[in-house]
Amino acid sequence: MRQLIKAHEIAVSVRRFFSPISHVVCKASALGVRYKRSAIGAGCMVAAALTVFVARGEQIDFRSFLPNGILFPNANGASQTHSTSGGSIDLTGPFFQSMGTNGRSCGTCHQPGDGMSVSAASIQRRFEITEGKDPIFRTVDGSNCDHNVDVSTVRGREAAYSLLRTRGLFRIALAVPASANYRVVGVVNQYGCNESDTISTYRRALPTTNLRFLSAVMFDGRESTPVTGTTKISYNNYPDSLVADLKHQSVDATTGHAQGDGSRPTAAEQQQIVDFEMALTTAQAIGNQTGWLNARDATGGPLALVSQPFFITINSSVNPLVPTLETPGGMIKPGDGQFTPAIFDTFNAWANLPHNDPRAAVARGQAIFNSKPINITGVAGLNDDALAGGLVAGGVPAIQGTCGTCHDTPNVGNHSSPTPLDIGTGDPGPSRRPVNLGGLDISYLPLITVCKIDPATGETTNSCKTTTDLGQALIDGNFDHVGKIKGPILRGLSARAPYFHNGSARTLLDAVRFYETRFGLGLTPEDESDLVAFLRSL
Repeated sequence: MRQLIKAHEIAVSVRRFFSPISHVVCKASALGVRYKRSAIGAGCMVAAALTVFVARGEQIDFRSFLPNGILFPNANGASQTHSTSGGSIDLTGPFFQSMGTNGRSCGTCHQPGDGMSVSAASIQRRFEITEGKDPIFRTVDGSNCDHNVDVSTVRGREAAYSLLRTRGLFRIALAVPASANYRVVGVVNQYGCNESDTISTYRRALPTTNLRFLSAVMFDGRESTPVTGTTKISYNNYPDSLVADLKHQSVDATTGHAQGDGSRPTAAEQQQIVDFEMALTTAQAIGNQTGWLNARDATGGPLALVSQPFFITINSSVNPLVPTLETPGGMIKPGDGQFTPAIFDTFNAWANLPHNDPRAAVARGQAIFNSKPINITGVAGLNDDALAGGLVAGGVPAIQGTCGTCHDTPNVGNHSSPTPLDIGTGDPGPSRRPVNLGGLDISYLPLITVCKIDPATGETTNSCKTTTDLGQALIDGNFDHVGKIKGPILRGLSARAPYFHNGSARTLLDAVRFYETRFGLGLTPEDESDLVAFLRSL
């Protein structure tokens, strides 16, 4: 049975590859001739590696690995995932084994073809192929709510798993900490999960690749905090803390998402899973209009990430402003006091190409990301008071920054220190529903209202917040942390739409326009197009 489950999951990836391969090879504009043969060759590699499941009674024969260099097509071209372990992605290890009771493995929701995450489009295809019976469709967290749902018919499953199919969202049910200094005073959940002691949050699956660049595990950091028996990652304890946190996460994921009994993964299997994950790097490798993203001395694709320097707090944008925070900081070596907003140099080599060359647009988009001034206001974790998690006592109304203020890890794009922020992706706008602070639709998400408790009386105060996701506050119980989450790694974006933790940006253009609305960037249409061209090339 486990072999059949795994075969089905890989079969979905195979179908996903061959269906759009002509799109990648043929839709290459004038640049197509330069890389068509290479793309076809990579397609043949996939055919050789994944060919073909030969039925032998009830057994299915399939290959046990994906060689490095395989292309996984997506709407913007194709991504690659590279493993430094054995030259291939091993499909036989515990990462791809069902260790629970519902048929799922880590690979169910972390697919090589989706940049080691899972896209909404891929989930929808799996629904259509299996009529909603693929292991990803389980009511433990795949359905909009886990009670009073009908999954006995295709139509019932289509409705029950609508957020998973359309936004790629899993329902994460988390208990409100008993020690919380706030009280949940209202939950409006249109799917029926209106409990106030256990809150249903809806989140995307983070990629299980490029993990050596992580400064916190999970959006809310719940696998990197003493509150849950894990370790906050710091310069002094990295990488041991990261490895330990990822092991803990592998157990939690199996007992939770896969409904395991706790016996697996064993200690040895935990180590195997983490070793597998830590060996992976993923990035977009080919663009529909640009061709190979490492051509003409550019350093796109996953291979450059293997040797990308990193330490916790590298290139910290905060440490130069507040030397006591995010220590030691430094750009070249720890503690050198340097920071550059030029986070990416991946496409510097394309900067002087003719203006109409699609690769020049990517380089212009990189320059916008690196240098466009942003007046950062109202961001919890930056602008608020230091006691609430901000930078300075009393807070600071505005910070003059760039994209790199929050996305400071060189050529990767997450924050190099564990700094959860609330930029408003899950917060209703001034008119509440149906949009967030950046103008994106969030009407499909529940509304949760919490009010701070007066420690003297134990009664709720008039200090209240309404949001769609309590974020870090659901882990540590701190009212000041409502809505705060970490920013994800930006490599391999094209493989895993939609975006933001709640899937509110269906496209990269939606994500760009969120920031335009939220922070008043004032981008021209060409600026928008160039920035999208850059993001989809990461």
